[in-house]
Amino acid sequence: MKRTAFVTAVISLAALFLFSSCVSPARVDTEAEETPSSLAKKTETAGSSAGLKRKVAIARFSNESTYAKGAFYDKENDPLGKQTVDILSAKLAATDKFILLERADLDAITAERELQGGGFQTIGADYLIIGSLTKYGRKNTGEAGIASRKTRQTVEAGVSIRLVDVSTGQIIYSEEAEGVAETESKTTFGMGSQAGFDATLSDKAISAAIGQLVENIINNCLDRPWKSYFLSYEDGAVIISGGESQGVRAGNTFDVIKRGKSVKNPQTGMMMELPGQKVGSVSVVQTGGEDKNNEWSLVTVSGEIDAANLNEYFIQEVK
Repeated sequence: MKRTAFVTAVISLAALFLFSSCVSPARVDTEAEETPSSLAKKTETAGSSAGLKRKVAIARFSNESTYAKGAFYDKENDPLGKQTVDILSAKLAATDKFILLERADLDAITAERELQGGGFQTIGADYLIIGSLTKYGRKNTGEAGIASRKTRQTVEAGVSIRLVDVSTGQIIYSEEAEGVAETESKTTFGMGSQAGFDATLSDKAISAAIGQLVENIINNCLDRPWKSYFLSYEDGAVIISGGESQGVRAGNTFDVIKRGKSVKNPQTGMMMELPGQKVGSVSVVQTGGEDKNNEWSLVTVSGEIDAANLNEYFIQEVK
C-alpha cells in the first residue's frame, strides 16, 4: 500500500514538471523596444509649440567594441556600426521632430546625382550626432536539474553618443546607455521547446540602448531656439530662409537678433560670440520653395534693420 502511494506521488510530480515545461520558449527583453507610434506619442508635446524642426545629421557612428574584430576586420564596412546608424536614424525619423540629413551614404547619393547629369547641393546641419558602439557581447548560460534543463541566450550592447552644436562646435549633450535582450528555453525529461541561435537579439539589444537616448536628443535640440537668416531685404519683399518642411507657417512671429561682438576667450583660447540684442521682429506672411533645399518665407518686419549688413542679424524662435 505504501509502495503504491509512493509510485503515485512520483508520477504526479513528474506530470506536474512536464505540464509546466511544455511551452514555447519565453522571450524577455529587459529594455522595452520603442516603436514609431510610441516614440511619436512620447514626443508629441516636446519642444516649441510651433513645431519648428532642426536639421540633424549623424556624422559618424563606429563600432569600438572588440566583438568580431579579427585579422580581416574592415572598419569601413562594419555591419554593427552601420546597423546602429540605421536604428538611430529610424527612431529619430519616427519622432517627426527633425529634418534628417544623410551623411553615412552621402558618396552614393552624390554619385547617383552625377549619373543623372545634375549637381548635388548639400545642406548644412544645425546639430551633428557623433557616437559609437562601445560594448557588445553575446553569452549562453544554463541551469541543469535532475529532470529539467534551462538555457538562456543573452546579448548586451552599450552605446555612447555626443550631440554637437555646429554653430559653435560645443558638445551640448553626451551620454551612454546599455540595452539587454535575451531568450530562454526549458525542457523537462527531454521534452519541451528548444531555441537555436537567435540573431535578432543583436538588433533588440542595440535598439534598446538607443531608445534610452532618443528622448534626450530631442529635448537638447529643441531646448535651443530655432534660427533662420535674411535672404533678401527690400521694400515690400523681405525674405528669410526656412519654410513649411521646417514647421514655419503663416502667422508665425520670430525675433530679430543683432549678433553680439566676437571676442577671444582667454580661458579657452577660442573665439566666442557675446549674447546678441533683440532689435525687432518678423511675422510670416507666406511660405514657398520646392523643397527643403530652397524653401523661403515672405515676412513683414518691425524694428530698424540695416539692409546693407544682413549678416549681422539672425532670426530666432521666440522662447
